[in-house]
Amino acid sequence: MTLTEVSSFKSFAGVQKLFKHRSSVLKCEMRFGVYLPEAKLPDEKFPVLYYLSGLTCTEANFIEKAGSQRIASELKMIVVTPDTSPRGVPIEGDSDSYDFGTGAGFYVDATTPKWAENYRMYSYVTEELRELVLKSFPVNAAKQGIFGHSMGGHGAIIIALKNPRIYSSVSAFSPICHPLKSPWGMKAFTGYLGEDQANWLEYDSFELAKKYDGPELEILIDQGTADNFLTKGELCPEVFEKLENPKVRVRYNAREGYDHSYYFIATFMEDHFRFHAKKLNA
Repeated sequence: MTLTEVSSFKSFAGVQKLFKHRSSVLKCEMRFGVYLPEAKLPDEKFPVLYYLSGLTCTEANFIEKAGSQRIASELKMIVVTPDTSPRGVPIEGDSDSYDFGTGAGFYVDATTPKWAENYRMYSYVTEELRELVLKSFPVNAAKQGIFGHSMGGHGAIIIALKNPRIYSSVSAFSPICHPLKSPWGMKAFTGYLGEDQANWLEYDSFELAKKYDGPELEILIDQGTADNFLTKGELCPEVFEKLENPKVRVRYNAREGYDHSYYFIATFMEDHFRFHAKKLNA
């Protein structure tokens, strides 16, 4: 697989890079960002954090708005930021709405005929992209974590719950916690997975957490109290109050006055990096 460097900028002693490649899973060209901290030793390897963005975003939003490079450099962590969906695929109507199709892959593997060939973001993130990163960059494969925002927070949590032997840490900003009850989730799951809600259960954070049987897992969630999507019932973090699985512990922070934006994310970005660093370096 050919990996082409699009750009590279020095930042806090490391480098923020952007790459593109042809995805065999999604059958289109994909881009992703990689922050590489400065290496002091020739064969030095680093923990890796994958960040999954929310609706309408590309790989660029986090790179340009989150202010993550300083803390990634300090903690010596590689940060990988994929796009949120396939791009430029021949599917009629894939750009008709902001919350479905382009920019809204929801980190599932679609099964409905119209979307199944290209919209396989779950497999792209957990298999193709991860294998490409391990092969191409100085990653310590035993130290992989994942986090995200909104739709990407949903993606990060389900991926961690479904792959506990791969991802040792997980956190989220304003995640969609219960897509089965969220208007966003119901629209996306109906389109990608079909009408049978039994098929939705494998991509719902709360449902997966209830039956999780892996190593003990702590999930850090930060949620702004002034988030308009919280009041619209899109995010549903209250469901975790009902979680009775002792193997999953949710550390929930209600952040007074913060909204759904990157101003909120940037404010608490360092907290999340330190949470992951502690888990990955334990």
